[in-house]
Amino acid sequence: MPVRHVFPLRWNDNDQYGHMNNVVYYEAMDTAVNAWMIREAGLDPAGEVIGVCAASQCRFLESASFPAELEVDIAVGRLGNTSVTWDLAILRRGAPDRAGPLAHGSFTHVFVDRAKRRPVPIPEVVRAAVTERLGPPTAA
Repeated sequence: MPVRHVFPLRWNDNDQYGHMNNVVYYEAMDTAVNAWMIREAGLDPAGEVIGVCAASQCRFLESASFPAELEVDIAVGRLGNTSVTWDLAILRRGAPDRAGPLAHGSFTHVFVDRAKRRPVPIPEVVRAAVTERLGPPTAA
């Protein structure tokens, strides 16, 4: 049950080669996941527990450029005790389910105590939202 987050490109997202700069793919994925956690999972970015990125990767498959409107398809790849690995695909807006992605990536968020920066269990509201709204992990 993946969900999608719209990510319209801006003029300054194009690089000197006339296409979306590689760092913008990461920006799109990070923005989509954090917006989803705040909006759908009740994560308070100013709260005592925050998610920090421990790892990320992206496989670039096709380019895009302004004024394209993209969507980030969000699914959960792995759900652990203290971390979530997000399975992400960047698509042209309105593309069929993960058909012809521009990029495929992942982010691993580890939940930590804001003050101590030590791992803590995933907040129950986040865990419930992930399992109820995104379904089972895509990875075995």
